[in-house]
Amino acid sequence: MNSTMAASSNRIMLGPLVGAIDQGTSSTRFLVFNAKTAELLSHHQVEINQSFPKEGWVEQDPKEILQSVYECMDRTCEKLTQLNIDISNIKAIGVTNQRETTLVWDKETGEPLYNAIVWLDLRTQSTVERLINKTPGRNKNHLKHKTGLPISTYFSAVKLRWLMDNVEEIHKAVLSHRAMFGTVDSWLIWSLTGGKKGGVHCTDVTNASRTMLFNILTLDWDPELCSYFDIPMEILPKVRSSSEIYGLMKSGPLTGVPISGCLGDQSAALVGQMCFKDGQAKNTYGTGCFLLKNVGTKPVMSDHGLLTTVAYQLGRDKPACYALEGSVAIAGAVVRWLKDNLGIIQTSTELEKLAADVGTSYGCYFVPAFSGLYAPYWEPSARGIICGLTQFTNRSHLAFAALEAVCFQTREILDAMNQDSGIHLSQLQVDGGMTSNRLLMQLQADILCIPVVKPSMPETTALGAAMAAGAAEGVSVWSLNPEDLTEVTSEKFEPQINPEESELRYARWKKAVQRAMNWETTEPVKNGDGQK
Repeated sequence: MNSTMAASSNRIMLGPLVGAIDQGTSSTRFLVFNAKTAELLSHHQVEINQSFPKEGWVEQDPKEILQSVYECMDRTCEKLTQLNIDISNIKAIGVTNQRETTLVWDKETGEPLYNAIVWLDLRTQSTVERLINKTPGRNKNHLKHKTGLPISTYFSAVKLRWLMDNVEEIHKAVLSHRAMFGTVDSWLIWSLTGGKKGGVHCTDVTNASRTMLFNILTLDWDPELCSYFDIPMEILPKVRSSSEIYGLMKSGPLTGVPISGCLGDQSAALVGQMCFKDGQAKNTYGTGCFLLKNVGTKPVMSDHGLLTTVAYQLGRDKPACYALEGSVAIAGAVVRWLKDNLGIIQTSTELEKLAADVGTSYGCYFVPAFSGLYAPYWEPSARGIICGLTQFTNRSHLAFAALEAVCFQTREILDAMNQDSGIHLSQLQVDGGMTSNRLLMQLQADILCIPVVKPSMPETTALGAAMAAGAAEGVSVWSLNPEDLTEVTSEKFEPQINPEESELRYARWKKAVQRAMNWETTEPVKNGDGQK
């Protein structure tokens, strides 16, 4: 058989493929999987710039985000062609994205009307305080019975409110019925399916559940919530399930391929880790750190500072499943900060070596509350703190303390989850970029006192989006039946220190967290005699 025939017969054997766009806070990726074996065949990644125009502000350029998606898709298709894989076998595309990040664009020109306000952004702190002050009893959980969320800078509604109040272009576009609001998934799907020439303006239940405008019980936009934030419902995208054909690609090498899966990144990781049963959980270590536990088809409200969120709805006529979520704002972002702001490491991989050199933080504790504290505290006035310093402390101890901080924050959330459900997790399934740091994984097992299990294929977020897309009605190339799901190979990290030492370190951490609280308040400070 000559080599051309061999190449073409090779191509045929692979069967259907599914692509996934993974648009994260720090990078964009496009990955292609084999729908039968879940094997990752090829991918391409592009870093995304974040700008910090003022203290506490975090923005990204929507056009750069979109451009990065096109670039990743083009490059991945080129790589597949070089591997003799026929890209016409790509039968569907899924989208997964950083959640809550807020965009407004003009539906007639297709142009963004302002930069995307990233989920980590704190400019809405005074808006949040104002909203909480007008609730009965100044209760940040005033809307939780409908949204599953506390009123916080984290979610989209307050960001959208800020844009409408502070950006003249957006104010005008809303009045003249030209404005479209969306989270990153909506902006991408609208743009990829034609943009101003008939693009589909939609989102899925998981992304919608992070806006504070969505009722997680009725699974639709809530008129009362919209009037509470004074947001016109006409600018909102249509809410769809996480697995159905939304529209077709309108340009590039994959023109005509259906976009048929959409999940917020943390929901996608839950699906990619196959956490389909009530009680299964996963922790993703990305820019932030997110522990989600599947609670089944009835939402469970937390008494310990966790969020209730939509986990997934894998088809129009399928029930939605819910999750309890513990969200930590700063995990991988602390590595970026040590690299870009302090310059104590040149690359992320150096951090592990630096920390391993000392093997202890030597009493140094680092609470990276750069964007306030998320779960379980929901304290926007907290700020970052490094304490327990002595003349002995050096950059290696700080590196170790940074890794420990990620683990302690996860422990706080796991404790809250165990208290809420009464059922203790016996091991923790993990994924995300930081899981390649073996020291971090071992530290996590030590601090939780339970084994940590890491799949050998770390791209579970993209895999989840691909599964949702491939399983959609009208595509049906990926079976989600339990007996058809491929067995995942993984590595296990067992705890290696005694629980007493672990508890001691954790108690110290809690003390450091208290020191970080109530730092940045917008209320006027009173002096000693009670006068302002």
